[in-house]
Amino acid sequence: MAAHSTDETKALEAEVMQIFETEPSGSPGGNALVQPDIPSMREQLAFLVSTGKAKELVGVHLPHEQVKGFTDKKVEKHYKRYETYVGAKTTETLIESFLTLATKAVGVVVRVKDTDALQNELKNDYIITKELSAVAGGHALRCGRLFAVTNAELITTKHIDFNSSQTHPSRDAVGYPLNETPGSTVVKQTGE
Repeated sequence: MAAHSTDETKALEAEVMQIFETEPSGSPGGNALVQPDIPSMREQLAFLVSTGKAKELVGVHLPHEQVKGFTDKKVEKHYKRYETYVGAKTTETLIESFLTLATKAVGVVVRVKDTDALQNELKNDYIITKELSAVAGGHALRCGRLFAVTNAELITTKHIDFNSSQTHPSRDAVGYPLNETPGSTVVKQTGE
């Protein structure tokens, strides 16, 4: 591959700088024309107040009258607190589910001395938690609500006993349905 000339490098730098100047970094997707939906945010905050979850999810006690009187900036501020809490809890749950599933998967392949100790050590490891948080957060931003399906799958898989040699009651030891044998077909007879 040939080295870029100084002129090509300067042109490339100018192009990159123009992209940075035309796409503000302060808003999602770089679109400064998109304004926050303050009425929707205010409604969500009012819902949190009415369910008694505002203190837990926003970090402060909020009466209905106060939420109604908030300026747009205050609505955004409290809503961002709520989003931060939800994001942190979502990430924490996904990491816990993933690590539990990962330790189960390892347990299928090799014998683990103490599964609970392994899970706790993995959950408490700063590097693992930091990197998984970044991965989970990135996917959550891209996938949004589809993460609920992913988490349901992780939780369900956590409860599967991979070491069990049991088969479903309607199947034989090989996995075939009890009423059929491999290669056979069931012929329904009709009366004439």
